Parts: sequence; structure tokens; C-alpha cells
Amino acid sequence: MNYLVSVWSDRLKAEEVYTKLESANFPMEAISILGKGYKSAEEFGFIDPIVQGRKQAYLMAYWLVPFGFFAGIGFSLVTDLHTFGWAGSIGNHFIGGLLGAFGGAMGSLFIGGGVGVATSSDSVPVRNRLDEGKYLIVVQGTDQQVVRANQIMRPLRPENMQGYVAP
Repeated sequence: MNYLVSVWSDRLKAEEVYTKLESANFPMEAISILGKGYKSAEEFGFIDPIVQGRKQAYLMAYWLVPFGFFAGIGFSLVTDLHTFGWAGSIGNHFIGGLLGAFGGAMGSLFIGGGVGVATSSDSVPVRNRLDEGKYLIVVQGTDQQVVRANQIMRPLRPENMQGYVAP
């Protein structure tokens, strides 16, 4: 599925473009208007990068924290360090495990959360445009439909137009 996202300065321009596409016999289920009074980014299906990053961080923490705990205990056993004299031998190994779990939690937060935000970069500019009060028209369809929609919208001078291919 291909997408063509065009940015329009105000509601009247967006409605005019929608009417032009409607009169050109485009299937109406393939055209969406995003903006105030119409669909939001969430309703359309754009992914919020913060939510995606949080989900990725929790997923990574699910296996990194226990792995870090056992790796910390293993490191403490192999090196036989007694960093905390007051804790005794078993206490030092347990503290090593806690420090390893903490390292796993930091890794899941920084890498998992950061990767989730960085990999969903396409939705960030779209959300920024909606936050500025702009209106978006999204056309979904085949290559031919997207090209035809581009030819119809280009003379109306959108602020920006970008094509996407769904993975």
C-alpha cells in the first residue's frame, strides 16, 4: 500500500482538495483528512514515538534485567571480589547481581527507549504539522492512484507533499 501525505495551511484548502479528489472519482475510503475537527494522528494510525519507545524499553527490560542479575552474580563469582566487606561473601555476590540488574535496566531504558523513538521518525514531522494547526490529506492506494492524486493536488500548491510505501 502506498501513501501520499500532503500538508495544507487551513481547513478550506483541505476541503477544496478533498472535493477535487472526490470529483475525480477517487474511492472516498482511500482519502483521509487529518486535523482539528477531523481525524487525529492516533485515529489514523500514526504511531506515537514516545509510546513506542516505552513499549520497546519494557520489552527489553523483561529479559535484560534478569540476564544482568545473573551476569552480575557470575562476574562476582569469577573475580571473587569482596568490595563490600560488611556484606560477606554471599552478600557481595548478591550486590553484584543487583548491580548487574541495574545495568540491564539502564540498557533497556536508554537503548530500548531511544531506539523506539529514533526508528519511528516518519510520524514525528506529521505530528508536528498537526500540532501547528495544519491539515493533512492522506491518500492510500496503488502506485497509479497515488500518482493521479499527486497530479490533482500539485496545481493547488500544497505546503508539502510526501509519498510513503507501507512496509
